[in-house]
Amino acid sequence: MKSVVTTVIAAADAAGRYPSLSDLESVQGSIQRATARLEAADKLAKNIDTVAKEAYDACIKKYPYLNNSGEANSTSEFKAKCARDIKHYMRLIQYCLVVGGTGPLDEWGIAGAREVYRALSLPTAPYVEALSFARNRGCAPRDMSPQALLEYNALLDYAINSLS
Repeated sequence: MKSVVTTVIAAADAAGRYPSLSDLESVQGSIQRATARLEAADKLAKNIDTVAKEAYDACIKKYPYLNNSGEANSTSEFKAKCARDIKHYMRLIQYCLVVGGTGPLDEWGIAGAREVYRALSLPTAPYVEALSFARNRGCAPRDMSPQALLEYNALLDYAINSLS
């Protein structure tokens, strides 16, 4: 799995060198932010069902046409799949918080996602709306510390930008 540490080491290996001072500072920064990331991961784990449900509701509120016959959210099976996918993205963000890198999102949530959605004629805008809602929903110190919220939001932004 890609993390800051594995990325730095792989880049140095590929260049045939030892990690540079800049590389090591990058790893040190990641380690210094680990407490905040783990706090965010813990808070998300405790509230993931609520966050995912509220995000799902927000995307359907913005795109009610998805409930029309033949659309992506028109049957109970499609509704369950859409809600599942949003929760899947939230779990990947939680995993990224733990590993300190975007590897889980890159490998399991983004790589090929746009092609899959296109092939299935599924719009990505509702997923972007759901993730944007989750991002805007967070509040420090109500939900987590300011630094933890910053780490969480950075990963949500990454996912949003990747799906946009």
